[in-house]
Amino acid sequence: MGNQPRVVVIGAGIVGCSLADELTERGWTDVTVLEQGPLFATGGSTSHAPGLVFQANPCRTMTRFAAYTAAKYRGLDLDGGWCFQSLGGLEVAGSAARWDEVERRHGWLTSWGVESHLIGPDECAELHPLVDPARILGGLHIPTDGLAKPVRAAEAQARRAMARGARFLPGQRVVSVERGGGRVTAVVTEEDRFPADVVISCVGMWGPRIGALVDLDVPLVPMAHQYAKTGPVAAIAGRNDERTEAGLPILRHQDGDLYFREHVDRIGIGYYGHRPLPIDATDIRAPGQTAEMPSIEPFTAADFQPGWEEAVSLLPALADTEVVEGINGLFSFTPDGMPLLGEHPDLRGFWLAEAVWITHSAGVARAMAQWLVDGQPAESLHSCDLNRFEPMQRSPEYVHARSCRSFVEVYDILHPLEPGQEPRPMRTSPFYERQQELGAEFLEAAGWERPHWYAANAGLPEVEEVPARGDWASRFWSPIAGAEALVTRKRVALFDMTPLKRLEVTGPGALEFLQWLTTNQLAKKPGSVTYTLSLDAAGGVRSDLTVARLSEQHFQVGANGNLDLAWMRRQLPDDGRVQVRDITGGTCCIGVWGPLARALVQPLTSTDFSHEGFGFFKNKRAFVGGVPVTAMRLSYVGELGWELYTDADQGRRLWDVLWDAGQRHGIIAAGRSAFNSLRLEKGYRSWGADMTTEHDPFEAGVGFAVRMDKDFLGRDALQRREARRRLSPLLIKDRETVVMGSEPVHAGGGPVGYVTSAAYGYSIGESIAYAWLPSALAVPGNAVEIEYFGEKVPAVVAEEPLFDPEMKRLRS
Repeated sequence: MGNQPRVVVIGAGIVGCSLADELTERGWTDVTVLEQGPLFATGGSTSHAPGLVFQANPCRTMTRFAAYTAAKYRGLDLDGGWCFQSLGGLEVAGSAARWDEVERRHGWLTSWGVESHLIGPDECAELHPLVDPARILGGLHIPTDGLAKPVRAAEAQARRAMARGARFLPGQRVVSVERGGGRVTAVVTEEDRFPADVVISCVGMWGPRIGALVDLDVPLVPMAHQYAKTGPVAAIAGRNDERTEAGLPILRHQDGDLYFREHVDRIGIGYYGHRPLPIDATDIRAPGQTAEMPSIEPFTAADFQPGWEEAVSLLPALADTEVVEGINGLFSFTPDGMPLLGEHPDLRGFWLAEAVWITHSAGVARAMAQWLVDGQPAESLHSCDLNRFEPMQRSPEYVHARSCRSFVEVYDILHPLEPGQEPRPMRTSPFYERQQELGAEFLEAAGWERPHWYAANAGLPEVEEVPARGDWASRFWSPIAGAEALVTRKRVALFDMTPLKRLEVTGPGALEFLQWLTTNQLAKKPGSVTYTLSLDAAGGVRSDLTVARLSEQHFQVGANGNLDLAWMRRQLPDDGRVQVRDITGGTCCIGVWGPLARALVQPLTSTDFSHEGFGFFKNKRAFVGGVPVTAMRLSYVGELGWELYTDADQGRRLWDVLWDAGQRHGIIAAGRSAFNSLRLEKGYRSWGADMTTEHDPFEAGVGFAVRMDKDFLGRDALQRREARRRLSPLLIKDRETVVMGSEPVHAGGGPVGYVTSAAYGYSIGESIAYAWLPSALAVPGNAVEIEYFGEKVPAVVAEEPLFDPEMKRLRS
């Protein structure tokens, strides 16, 4: 494509306009933006959005998107009129549970570098005089939140893009996307044809319709959301005029599923408390087909009534007025509430930036422009990547059910471990019925039912050794999990590792392919297993992988999820010498770990499982109790043992063989909660939580998996990087304080980092929190504090690994 690819952006809402601005600013000026409606009030969600920009989010990437959006729009104007006002944001708490949530949100903002303040009821009323302080316990004030004029902000950015060479064409309804050789070649509208090297769909609620043109399921559901305006409110009469519109902070009352903004002397009220009102994307009208804009459905007053009553309770001044107008405005919701960003897995050059709200619009556009122009975005987008979903998560039934749930939960207080509900179960291992018999408590991830602990272990004496913990950390947890961790260290336990993504890489070019994509040396004899990393071109950690060489041209890769599969398939050579296949669903895995693992397994097989005959990081094919397995001597929990893989039809039999033989050894089944504690005691990283593309291997403490004497993707960039921070273990002396992740770490009177993963270390008797710290502070013995529910909890930087530093147990 050279330096000037032909770019077609579909959709001139705020995302498309922001993207055109960001692309042209980076020198890509051959940009055409096609809009089916008029410019710039196109009739989509941008045209009716109330314009709130708020930054608090448990996801660091989303907060950074919002922070950039606020900063960028603050500097825009259109013909002398404002595009953004930094009115500040105020989130009030009407209950003790919500106050706890507000304290957590303050912690997120502190972790992510956004100023915020916890304030009392009277201070809230000073900021927003309509609020009744008697109705609340306090609030969170974010000074840099504010109010955008979405259509004006879109046009202001579009004008900048046009000044650099971009063109915006209204009345261009896309009817097809041409392709050839696995790439996009053109976009065809009802009026014209536009040759293209890169196409980006930014059409929001019409996303599934555009996706269908390129055989792509776009997992979003357009959902109606209520927004109403009152008549004049005497209490704010004269405060604003038509030019300023608003002067009070944007207000969110999440206990009531409500938010508020001023419209001169009236109040606008958004309400999420009503029933989900989904609409099929194919049923949305086109601009010009209705008197109203396509993104507006008729207001349903009965749905709004509970919200109105709650609004009057919080803002008593509203009692003297009434709702005079309202809409059911359409927005895009996804199964996990996150945007859909990235390239079509099977069509090069076709990209999406969908399900993006106003509050994140400019930040998303910048990340997409970085991705397209520079090859990778500055932020890790793994939680937003289009390809994060498993195939079954793209089914219409799943997308509809979970997207409706996303709407319901917009303002809910959600625990980080809280699983989705319907539809479940979606994916179960062959051991599922046995786990049910043992009273497994299942949580869900990537559609898999994953046991976190087992009621059958409630009678273990080790349960009494497990300390109590605070209310928040006790949710979706049981002291049984602690007992399972302790028994794993003492005897032997079975862990269901089936949800681990497994990829099969085969062919005469398989070794060369994997050597280029990963950092460690894989040119070893069959029977080897290697822990390695996949980097991006900037040297950031895309993923960590376990690669087993089963034969000369046959590798099994333990990956982190569907993003790894999509990435590998994208990198495949065109000569057909390498094949990549997802084998997860047809196989299963049991982790057999603990000091008695060999005593359990060796009598069941004629294969030598001794330390001398089956060394660490080796693999063998064997029969265990008559079941054919691929055994890998690995341990993510830091104990002697093996991962035993077999075909799914043999899984139940393998479980039963091990379970029956293990009774004489005091075997237990152990869950994910124990697993997480055990892996943190050993300092084993979890990609996506502890490290992402924003971190390099040496910062993340996995530099041992990098061989700089071989060539690999990201090597040149890695040589130029300088580690200025370090992922470090912190120990908390208070046995009842167990943090959950994302909490800010303080030192020297201010925030210096944030927690990634955390758990109680049952074997060491202390609470563990891994955190990113500046290199100068990441020194064992240094004292720091972790902010948890507004309190500063003392902690100390520790030496890792925290348990069995000489690795004797692993190599016994």
